[in-house]
Amino acid sequence: MEARLLLDLALILFATKIFGILTRRIHLPQVVGALLSGIILGPALLGFVKPNEIINMLAELGVIILMFTAGLETDFMKLRELLKPSVIIAALGVAAPLAGGFALGLFFGMGTLESIFIGVILSATSVSITVEVLREMGKLGTKAGVTILGASAIDDVLSIIVLSVVISGESGGLSVVNISMTLLMILVFFIFAVICGFAVFKLFEYLSGWGMRRRLSVFGLAFCFFMAFMAHFFGLESILGAYIAGLVLCHSKAERYIEVKSETLSFLFFAPIFFVSVGLKMSFDGLGKEGVIFAALFFTAAVVTQLVGCGLGAKINKYTTRDSIRIGIGMITRGEVAIISATIGIDMGIVDLRYFSGIVMAIIVTTLATPILLKVVFSENPNELNKN
Repeated sequence: MEARLLLDLALILFATKIFGILTRRIHLPQVVGALLSGIILGPALLGFVKPNEIINMLAELGVIILMFTAGLETDFMKLRELLKPSVIIAALGVAAPLAGGFALGLFFGMGTLESIFIGVILSATSVSITVEVLREMGKLGTKAGVTILGASAIDDVLSIIVLSVVISGESGGLSVVNISMTLLMILVFFIFAVICGFAVFKLFEYLSGWGMRRRLSVFGLAFCFFMAFMAHFFGLESILGAYIAGLVLCHSKAERYIEVKSETLSFLFFAPIFFVSVGLKMSFDGLGKEGVIFAALFFTAAVVTQLVGCGLGAKINKYTTRDSIRIGIGMITRGEVAIISATIGIDMGIVDLRYFSGIVMAIIVTTLATPILLKVVFSENPNELNKN
């Protein structure tokens, strides 16, 4: 197993670099190449690399570090200014997919609860891919980029609340106690994050004055993992805790040093494994004609509902039409959160197993499509993609 893992890692790192270079040559983000390498190496095509527990664990670490660096690169003051529009965009970005998924479920003859759960899966946005694309393009700090980050963080919380409500309904009716406990845990986490974050920021400022920059990069990563654990402990996604850890340190004196060290760690090892792990989940097993149709409609709903929901939320807040489209597209990706939600639905017997492959396939396609669409809408020159 150890020897096989070493070969898998060698293949992953080599393939992501080669495909990243090729996609960059045709003016596409390197993330697309990394995702394609996972599909080609994985069970969907060649079958050279198969998902396993160690790769999944390394991938989880990869996305945590990725979101930590995204937090470090975020302009906190700008994020605070854009908090109100981010909340509205996130709310509509959850409501529209919920409605779209519910309608899709009814169209395929599903029951009320199963249809609602399809909406829950559809509402779970994953911003990890978007973050890497925007960073690569130098657009992460733009008004649209910061709004996408803020809205996706809030979307994550709202999706978990909705998921908890639906699960409590399946477990024995919509329990006011269960829902109240979920909301209370979320509130306690954010109170904890504010208090802990303030203390850690002051500590880092003090230590920076003692010339401890090299040690602070290690302390910063430790803080990232701690906050990721605390988010998970309080029932939230660990990537939210990692992002908040980055936000806490984004204006510290050691921010740039920590960011460079974290990016190097992510770029060299963890990020490629994360992107490939997404492609490894692609499988055509058990699809069938109905599954393919369902996957196509699920993908269409994923794109349309976010463009309508998030785009409308942006327009309400007086964003330009172009920025509204950018925000809508930036929120399209469904990744690990959606797959986790779908798995929960299967385990609880809410979602029919025959639709699972279609859901995963559609999630992968949204992940592949989003970097390409972002490249188009964030390009200053609409004809840039046609240049040699």
